[in-house]
Amino acid sequence: MTSTQSTHSEVFTVVREVVSEILPEVTDIPGHKHLKDLGADSVDRVEIILALMDHFGVQAPMSDFSAVPDVDRLVAFLAERSTR
Repeated sequence: MTSTQSTHSEVFTVVREVVSEILPEVTDIPGHKHLKDLGADSVDRVEIILALMDHFGVQAPMSDFSAVPDVDRLVAFLAERSTR
C-alpha cells in the first residue's frame, strides 16, 4: 500500500457515513450485503458511488462498479484505487 492509499478501515468508515447520509433509515451495514440489499435504488447507488469516488479521488467508469457484489468488495475496490 502506498502512502496515498486509504486503509480498508478508513474506507469502510467513509462508506458507512455516505450510506447513512443517503439512506438514513439504514443503521447496520454488513459487508456481505449489496447496496440494493440495504434498500438503495439505482439512483441512490449512483449517488453513493459518485460521493465515494469524489471523496477518495477514484477515477473509474461507473460500469466498473456493476461487478462489485457487496459492501466488502466495494471497500476493497475503493481502497485499491484511492488517491487519498
